[in-house]
Amino acid sequence: MKHPNAASALNLIGNNEFIWSHSMAATPYSMLDALAQVARDKQNLTLLSLHTEKSGALCAPELAGHLRQRVFFVGGPTRPAVNCGLADYVPSFLSEIPKLFRSKEQRVDTAIVQVSPPDKHGLCSLGVSVEATRAAMQNARRVIAQINPRMPRTHGDSFVHLQDFAAYVELESQIPLHLPAEQDPVTQQIGANVASLIRDGDCLQMGIGAIPDAALACLGDRQNLGVHTEMFSDGVLPLLAKGVINNRNKKKHPGKVVTTFAMGSQALYDFVDDNPEVVFLDVAYTNDTAVIRQNPQVVSINSALQVDLSGQICADSLGTKIYSGVGGQMDFVRGAGLSEGGRAIIALPSTAAGGTVSRISSLLTPGAGVVTTRAHAHYIVTEYGVANLRARSLTERAKALIDIAAPQFREQLARQAFEDWGLKV
Repeated sequence: MKHPNAASALNLIGNNEFIWSHSMAATPYSMLDALAQVARDKQNLTLLSLHTEKSGALCAPELAGHLRQRVFFVGGPTRPAVNCGLADYVPSFLSEIPKLFRSKEQRVDTAIVQVSPPDKHGLCSLGVSVEATRAAMQNARRVIAQINPRMPRTHGDSFVHLQDFAAYVELESQIPLHLPAEQDPVTQQIGANVASLIRDGDCLQMGIGAIPDAALACLGDRQNLGVHTEMFSDGVLPLLAKGVINNRNKKKHPGKVVTTFAMGSQALYDFVDDNPEVVFLDVAYTNDTAVIRQNPQVVSINSALQVDLSGQICADSLGTKIYSGVGGQMDFVRGAGLSEGGRAIIALPSTAAGGTVSRISSLLTPGAGVVTTRAHAHYIVTEYGVANLRARSLTERAKALIDIAAPQFREQLARQAFEDWGLKV
């Protein structure tokens, strides 16, 4: 049923409901602004989401008792709320979130989504983000939609019929943009070091940010690269235009870029619009290790906040303070490790806090979350080089990691390796 405005549609929501919000660049932030107002007349609402864009209104302290956020990945709008107790963080592999909905371990009463206008068959599209939203819709009692003419129409698991909406609102709003991050000498060198590990025919998974973009910028001379990823951004566009990425070597979905969401510039959104070369699939599939490993030469490129000398990788917290989330890192690290000829890369600057803190440390900060275990760690990359940890002993790992740490911390790390681990490096 068409409603005149967002508040009218959202008033279908009752007290004590669990609500899923479409996430990433498809965040229906105009609807969420209205929800922040509607919720003041409701009691005990729980809003479930991944990372959401422009959703700061939901963190207002006066919503206590009315609406509380429960997030599976922490981003800018939710980070302060999670770390001061106004919102909840649920650690979970991204691949398993749809299973929580389908098994009814996590109840979903209402799903709020943002879609493209219906085509002549009445089919709308979830656009630039399918992730766990497909599963949430399938298991919710009602779906409320924002139909936005700016939402790209994408292929894959994204289609939903207009008749499946309990309510919808026609509302135009800008799809959030993430412009390419600025490069500096450190990220450029990290990118070059990552690129040195990429071979012809590799199937890539990468994230968003300066380091993946820097690595992709160095791959113009490669051939027959493929993409099977959780997400992608603008860095792949020049390689697609040149034919460097053609997906010919893939066993799963040859000829297609496989993803579950995309975030980037308007040029990226224009590229995926009605483009059958790009398929947006359920994250339970894209991030399934059993699917990932079927492609040969899978290379996962992810980042971290801290790595200890044994190879434990923290990617979601700064000590006990949650910074992001588990996400899909482990899904793809393991998938790449099992792929024939696959490689898992963790790339990070060697220091933080203006060069005063080494990201490679003897021990993880107390409370830091181990997202990728030392048994799964393969390549660690900084601006100072590449450390291959596979089949290496603790002593060999510590030495390799110290060699790619910032020079001013190497002597200290060698001393701590003996004090903390009993290792002579």
